[in-house]
Amino acid sequence: QVQLAESGGGLVQAGGSLRLSCAASGRTFSSYAMGWFRQVPGKAREFVVAINWSGVNTYYVDSVKGRFTISRDKNTVYLQMNSVKPEDTAVYYCAADTINRCLVYACYGRTAAYDYWGQGTQVAVSS
Repeated sequence: QVQLAESGGGLVQAGGSLRLSCAASGRTFSSYAMGWFRQVPGKAREFVVAINWSGVNTYYVDSVKGRFTISRDKNTVYLQMNSVKPEDTAVYYCAADTINRCLVYACYGRTAAYDYWGQGTQVAVSS
């Protein structure tokens, strides 16, 4: 069993920055892929970015390229959000793919690819 806990959300002005963190309890955390998704009321959970088990490969949705950066260390995965926009407002969730099933973007972008999910952290961007 893996527990994931997001933190770092909050209220930020458009154009500002925020860094989200996701801490995992599993001993094998550093060896599996992680993703960030976001969700607003009335819409499906949306892929944002993923990072593979080694940290070498990253996969970004077009709408955040050049603004958001995913990174990881041995204990935590981060989402650095720069130049945020009102449309970035959402609950952000981190997720773990514990069997490293994905090799390409299309796989990383599916919610079904992930085995464990955090509770989410709210990001609100004001204009």
